[in-house]
This record gives sequence, structure tokens and C-alpha cells, in this order.
Amino acid sequence: MAEHTTEVREDRTFLEQLIAASPSVIWRANADDMSPTYISPNVEQVLGYAPREVLGTRDWTNLIPSGDYEEFRAAATTAADQGKAQFESEHRFLHKNGTVRWIHTLTRFERDPTGKTTSVLNFSQDITARKVAEETGEQARLAAERASLAKNDFLSRMSHELRTPLNAVLGFAQLLEMDPLTPEQHESLSYILKAGRLLLDLINEVLDIARIEAGRLGISPEPVAVAEVTQEALALTAPLAADRDVRLRSEIFENVGSYVLADRQRLKQVLLNLLSNAVKYNHRGGHVTLSEEALPGRLRIRVTDTGAGIPQEKQGRLFIPFERLGTVKGGVEGTGLGLALSKGLTEAMGGSIGVVSQVGEGSTFWIDLPVADAPPERVEGMEDEGLVSTVSTLSERTSTVLYIEDNLSNLELIERILARRPSVKLVSAMQGRLGLTLAREHQPDLILLDQHLPDIPGDEVLRRLQMDLRTRLIPVVAISADQTPGHSDRLLAAGAHACLTKPVDVRELIRLVDATLKLRIGS
Repeated sequence: MAEHTTEVREDRTFLEQLIAASPSVIWRANADDMSPTYISPNVEQVLGYAPREVLGTRDWTNLIPSGDYEEFRAAATTAADQGKAQFESEHRFLHKNGTVRWIHTLTRFERDPTGKTTSVLNFSQDITARKVAEETGEQARLAAERASLAKNDFLSRMSHELRTPLNAVLGFAQLLEMDPLTPEQHESLSYILKAGRLLLDLINEVLDIARIEAGRLGISPEPVAVAEVTQEALALTAPLAADRDVRLRSEIFENVGSYVLADRQRLKQVLLNLLSNAVKYNHRGGHVTLSEEALPGRLRIRVTDTGAGIPQEKQGRLFIPFERLGTVKGGVEGTGLGLALSKGLTEAMGGSIGVVSQVGEGSTFWIDLPVADAPPERVEGMEDEGLVSTVSTLSERTSTVLYIEDNLSNLELIERILARRPSVKLVSAMQGRLGLTLAREHQPDLILLDQHLPDIPGDEVLRRLQMDLRTRLIPVVAISADQTPGHSDRLLAAGAHACLTKPVDVRELIRLVDATLKLRIGS
């Protein structure tokens, strides 16, 4: 008997030590009023209360915020009614020292032979550190999101502020380019256009990189014929190559019929970046080769040059924004954003980019993209040729164009452009409300609508034009410095006939005006 008593005592001691060492506070409570009938000694270490301060009283529930306790009771009732053996919950608890602790509890139901819940057995752990870390992480995430939104808003505003004067600079320069000029004037003008377009490229690249970092870059993946897109990129690079006496050649043949899953415009943008770099960093008489290599489930497109090559120790910095590896001293033009942007675009399309280079032997930049099946054949002859051709002369009937724009230099630019169309009468308004009034009064054949107006936004002007039976059939061309993703799509969905982005391409604007007025007059 004594031996049995000793064994029981030893077992009890061991159990008490085990409970005391447990990270969980173990407690049993009556099911009716939740008054504790047992609580482990380590409650004092976790919550600051001795077991005697808790046992047999319901006052401890006052230490749980009312909302948390109600949630706990509701969860317990639901679990019990559903016949569950246990459930888990998280709630706050007021420590004896006044601090708030977070507790995770596993609650098990103890039932009598009839199935009625008689008591609950709880295992509670302090999870305050985890909750603080989660809250800190959430606050950091929210702060990062706010910073990202602020940055995007700043970039969007700066884009507009930079594009608006640049629209005048490039617009008037393009107009002068159409006039007879002396060789010296033509050379000076070419410098203006070149510098303006370089600045425009820089603005576009900075905005694209910001959108990639924010995860807001619009990508429209589709099967893209590799031969077609590479030929287009080569054709666009040809003038630069000819100017620098660099030969371009392609080993990607149309009869191979390779397709990749990519955004066509973004893929072409990446190829143009790689090809232009291969030309600019080449030597006179050198060559650039486009080739492809089939990989498991992917296709590698390679751009190989015969330039000076890139030292191994510098290759890791190639895709860092604004990093030009000391090429500024070499007189090679650029912003240092092309490769960083190409990397972001390629990865956004589900691909990867890399380089293999040897000093004195040249470089090969490559992009890997997922292979795609060829799309269904397109029906030929469905293109609308009316918007492609440039109409040199319009009907004898005078056409009216309403231009709603608050910037005087941009207004003057459009006046100069349309002055080349004697049959077009220009009516202008520098406010949205006045533009709406003039649209109703003059019934113009075309409305050119800027999106940033001093009184009401351009998209609201467009909405009101669409809502008014007197103006809803007048074609509206939206002109904006905003290049944020989906902006043009939203305007087109709202009823815009077409969208142009500042700085405006003068020839594109003339073609669009001619084609739209021709359709309007013929209707």
C-alpha cells in the first residue's frame, strides 16, 4: 500500500512538473458559467494571477474585452451545438500588470453519457509576440502601399507636367520639319527633336519601371510569332545600324513558325532595347545577329553583337537602373534604364533574361519565354483601310473641329497643325463647361479633348457629351499626358473615338483628323 501511495505521489509530482513546464496554461471550467474548477500554476507566469485568484470565480471573464469574450462564447456554443469535440480561438486578455496579452486557446468539450457538455478543458498559449510581429508587418505593408501609391501619384503628376511642355517642344519642331529649311536649320532642328525624343523615352522608361515595381504593369499575353516581331524590331533598328555602319541579320525564319506567349508590344520593346544596345556598343563594320534556340517548354531569343564585350565583374550591374558601366565617357547615348526595364518586362511576361559576354569577342543577350501554340488563322481583308491611309484633301465642305484645352502652347500647336487644312475651322475652349456649350452650339464634326482641364476633368466632359442627345454622335479624340495602365481603355469604353498621348505625333494626328472627318462627312 505504501509503495502504491509513493508511486501515485511520484506520478502526481511528475505530472505537476510537466504541467508547470508546459507553455500552455491548462484550465477546466464549468460549461454553464465558465467558472474555473482547475487552473495550472503556470498561469501566474503567463498572466500574472495566482491560481487562487482565478479558481471558482467568473470575475476573470471581466479581464477579457467584451467583444472578444462574446466571440469566444458564441464560437463555443456553435461548436458544442454541432457536436464538435474541440475548437480553437484567439482573444485578448488583460495581464495583472495592465498590459494586453493575446491568447490562443484550444478548447475541448467534456460530455456526460447523454452527450450534454458538462465542462470545457482549455489549453491556452501566449501569442502576443506573434501578434505584435503580424501587426508590425501589417503596418509596414500598409506603409509600403501608401508609399507606393504616393510614388505612383507623384510619377503620374510629373509625367503630365513634363509631357505637357514636351508636347509643345516636339509638336512645333515636327511642324518646322515639314517646312523648307536651310541645312543649318535642319541640323539644329534635328538636335531639338533628338533631345526631345530622348527625354520622352526617359519619362516612359521611368514610369514603366515604377509600374513594374508596384506590380501594376498591364500585360496582355497572347501567342506571338517570333519571326514577325523580330523582323519588325530589326526594321525599326535598321536606320540606327545604317548610321553606324553595323550590319543586321536574322537567323529566325518565318517558315519555322515559332510562337511564344508574350505581350506583343512589350516583347518588341525588349527586342528594340537589346538590338539598339547591340548596335550602339558595336564597332563600325561590325554586325548584330538575331537567333533562336528551343528549350524544354521555352524558346530563347538571342541578340549577339561583335562589340568590345563586358568584363565579368561588371556583368552583375547590367540590369541595375541608371547603371551605365562607365559608358558615358565613351559618348554612347542612353539613360541606363533600357536593360533594367527589359528585365522587368521579360519577367512580367513570365520569362527570364541574361547575358553571356567575353571581352574582345562581343556579347549575347538572351530572353527565354514560354512556348505557345500558333493562334487560329486570321481572316484576311478585314482591316479598316480608312483609318490607315492619309487623306490629302477633304471635301469642299468646311469642317469644324472643337479643341478643349487650357494650355496656350498646346492650343497654338493644334492651330498651327490644322492651319495646313484650309477646309477645317477650329473652335477652341479653355474650360470644360465652355467646351460643352460650344459643342451644343456649333455641332462640330470632331472634338479634340484634353483630359486635364481647370474646371472639370476631361473624362467627365466626355461623359456629358455622351449623355447629351445633341452631342453624343460627335466623335471625340481624347488627348492626355496620362500613360497609366488602362487609361486609354477606360476612355474608349466611355465612348471616345480614339486616344492620343502627349507629346502628340503630328503626322499621326493629321492622319486621324483627316480620316475621322472623311468618315463624318461621308456619313
